[in-house]
Amino acid sequence: MIVKTLAVGPIMANCYIIGCEETRHAAVIDPGDEADRILMSLTEDKLNVKYILNTHGHFDHVGANKRLKEVTGAKIAIHPDDAEMLDMINVAAASFGMAAENSPPPDLLINDGDKITFGNIALEVMHTPGHSLGGVSFFSDGVVFVGDTLFAGSIGRTDFPGGDFNTLISSVKNKLFVMPDEVKVLTGHGPATTIGQEKRTNPFFR
Repeated sequence: MIVKTLAVGPIMANCYIIGCEETRHAAVIDPGDEADRILMSLTEDKLNVKYILNTHGHFDHVGANKRLKEVTGAKIAIHPDDAEMLDMINVAAASFGMAAENSPPPDLLINDGDKITFGNIALEVMHTPGHSLGGVSFFSDGVVFVGDTLFAGSIGRTDFPGGDFNTLISSVKNKLFVMPDEVKVLTGHGPATTIGQEKRTNPFFR
């Protein structure tokens, strides 16, 4: 499995490109900004994007949905509880003094337990709310993409609309921390970590 990380936009959100080495089919998780840079990376690796996967609907994770879909025709997927945010990306970005385009509507509404398949890769969808109502994580082959649910040494903010601290803590404990310690955690911002590292050292769970 090919995994590439691009920190995009002024808030440096992590966008992940996941590709099947055999078929060159791919998915892009959280294209928050810099669509042309993402497209260039896909071209360099000769990857054909099938899905645009949003871990949640905040503008810094979905801001390049529109351009990416226009160029690739890939299907946009998001949890139904965050789908309405795709119509309000420009307003949300403006509240932070930034600009972003609204996303096309989702082609696919994803829920806990769903599987997204492309090439020889299958991503399991886990509903991990708390940072937002419809936050999800994607798991495959010893790697979990958690959006802004969990960070190295921290957790996602819960003071945005739809956020809830107790819900977030429950999501991490009951969905993520039950995974093997060696599972690699690819976060929405900042460096990667592991489940074991966060169970041992994250101050929110000690």
